[in-house]
Amino acid sequence: MKLHLLDGTYELFRAYYGVEESRAPDGREVGAVGGLVGTTLSLLREPDVTHLAVATDHVIRSFRNDLWPGYKTEEGVPEDLLAQFPIAERALEAIGVVVWPMIEFEADDALATAVARFGEAVDQVVICTPDKDLAQCVAGQRVVQRDRRRVITYDEDAVRAKFGVSPASIPDWLALVGDAADGYPGLPGWGAKSASAVLSRWEHLEAIPAAPLAWEVTVRGSDRLAVTLRERMSEALLFRRLATLRRDVPLHATLDDLCWRGVPRQRWLALCEELGLERVRDRPHRWA
Repeated sequence: MKLHLLDGTYELFRAYYGVEESRAPDGREVGAVGGLVGTTLSLLREPDVTHLAVATDHVIRSFRNDLWPGYKTEEGVPEDLLAQFPIAERALEAIGVVVWPMIEFEADDALATAVARFGEAVDQVVICTPDKDLAQCVAGQRVVQRDRRRVITYDEDAVRAKFGVSPASIPDWLALVGDAADGYPGLPGWGAKSASAVLSRWEHLEAIPAAPLAWEVTVRGSDRLAVTLRERMSEALLFRRLATLRRDVPLHATLDDLCWRGVPRQRWLALCEELGLERVRDRPHRWA
């Protein structure tokens, strides 16, 4: 049995920029909602998708905004996209899917928590998102990350091949390199190649020797990078904290709750009428 975990925030953004605009009878923009529901129903058609949960960023801000003032916010996100988040959550619930709307935490934290909570009870966990943060949750072939758009699945070996480090080192790697999407810069001078080279040998920030001659790997500009890391270690540790996903989010669900039992017909049809979702109205292949 597999457990599929879907990054609803990513899917909603992807739908917003990838589908045509569409308005409900009352004038609300719902194109992204229709796109998200359509791709989720397509996922549910796959024969090994029996247990599914979706996490969303009900609000963009989280506890990380209190740690770093530049962390991502809703600034710059189109208003008609932000307005679709609560509608999308209702629509996912209307097709019978468990939804975890995050407020204090982020959707990624919910997914990481689900991996920790349910991972041992299933044969495999498939995290459906290309977000590099979630690579830290990958473990062997038991927990994998799937990029649905590019049709690529990353197990632990694939994560190493992509980033040059193990999943356990992904937060350290992001701390050095930075993450523009999340709003923290990393350390000056450190790039993907230098971070991968050093962390592939030392794994975590604290283990990296202060003297570059002791790094045991060849890194261009190692003297300068060592000084930067030494002088700005506190920043690096903060950035790693930002990049480290929480695995203690209160998720009110059991594994049995995540078993998809089909679409509640009347609830779904009522929502389609309310939102004018004619394109996906007849997409469900199984009714509850």
